[in-house]
Amino acid sequence: MNRPNLKAIVRAKVIALASVAVCFFGLMETIHAAGQYLKVEYPPSTATNELQLGVTYTLWIPDGVKTIRGVIVHQHGAGMTAAKSGASAAYDLHFQALAKKWDCALLGPSYHVLTEKTDDSPGGAQLWFDPRRGSEKAFLKALTDFAAQSGHPEIEVVPWVLWGHSGGGIWSDVMSTLHPDRIAAMWLRSGSAGMWRSRTNFAAPQISDNLYLIPIMCNSGIQEKGNGAWEGPMATFKSYRSHGAPIGFAPDPLTGHWCGNSRYFAIPFLDACMALRLPDKGSKNQTLKTIDMSKAWLAPVSGETAVSAAAFQGDAKDSVWLPNETVAKNWMEYVKTGGVSDTTAPSAPFDVKMKDLGDQGTEITWDAEADLESGIRNFIVLRDGQELGNLPAVNLVRFQVRPMFQAGWTESYNDAPAVPVPPMHYVDSWPKDHQKHSYTVISVNTVGLKSEPSIPASTQ
Repeated sequence: MNRPNLKAIVRAKVIALASVAVCFFGLMETIHAAGQYLKVEYPPSTATNELQLGVTYTLWIPDGVKTIRGVIVHQHGAGMTAAKSGASAAYDLHFQALAKKWDCALLGPSYHVLTEKTDDSPGGAQLWFDPRRGSEKAFLKALTDFAAQSGHPEIEVVPWVLWGHSGGGIWSDVMSTLHPDRIAAMWLRSGSAGMWRSRTNFAAPQISDNLYLIPIMCNSGIQEKGNGAWEGPMATFKSYRSHGAPIGFAPDPLTGHWCGNSRYFAIPFLDACMALRLPDKGSKNQTLKTIDMSKAWLAPVSGETAVSAAAFQGDAKDSVWLPNETVAKNWMEYVKTGGVSDTTAPSAPFDVKMKDLGDQGTEITWDAEADLESGIRNFIVLRDGQELGNLPAVNLVRFQVRPMFQAGWTESYNDAPAVPVPPMHYVDSWPKDHQKHSYTVISVNTVGLKSEPSIPASTQ
């Protein structure tokens, strides 16, 4: 059998402000997050039962993790621009925070589509977003290669958490039918297998009862009503929920096909589901836990109010399922406003360092982890306790997205960060006065909450 051969494997240990250049589709990016990055790339196969497109997988593993507990997959949608954005998904500081909390790896696939077509013509996206056309095999091979290269053999067997947008939602949904016992949770943004039911070249996925154990959130923009990106996920929701599956539907009141601020609901939802589903830390048994449905919160699919399962008056099999009270409150806010608020401040930056640039001043560098609830909007740099400057956020007005430090692609509907990743540094060009100065840095999350100042770094 003509299987794709491994083309290249690149392994890099990355710490704060270590620069690694990664070139894909002509894009260069600078990486500065603490962790280990692995990359595998496979050429297109000529075998009819394997992937007809090239693909690059990038995996991030947090520093200090002894045993990987799961793999979070951030899967881009159809089209060339979406594929480019997938190349940066593993460098997303916000999703990295979720991965680190649960000792998980973060995987960003990027399929080398050749056209903007969403069919199975040469170079088209259906060649990958239907996993049965070879992307399932390539994905499993990548996990095997990552397991060998990383020194974490458990990567081959640990559960998956799937996030997918558009075609990535179709891919995730079909993968859940092929591997229901491997998937801890799913977030389907503007896409599911239900979108493709009318296509003669898309076989209906075979569904087993184990699929109805997977917690899922379907999430579409209100402006998509009437097209497949709304109707498909809605059909998936209704079908799975009628079988008692833990699945919800969250309409985004602000958006169409772009992701908007959905990550601020997606990450807390996946976090809650991982708490309910992942095997205990240190356990050799990789069997996913079954959710206690009696502890859920429920809501009418067209409503805005959720209540505990015990207090719900309607038909549970027609209701939106939510894993707990916190997520239920997030859902109630999200379906009204398109966002989720936050009352907890982010953690302070760390590892603040200085470098003398001579007549150009002093360079201040640092590292920071994204706030799990609200990510990073910007940083404030202080000298001797007084604000010196601001490392600003980028405002993507076009997509009604909160300003954020690690902004997404301006031309993509996906929510993966753009490249290059902004460096965490600031240059104090104040003339030297031969006095001792102390520098600190504050993180600000995307709702404007400030961290405590970092541990100071001082000049001599």
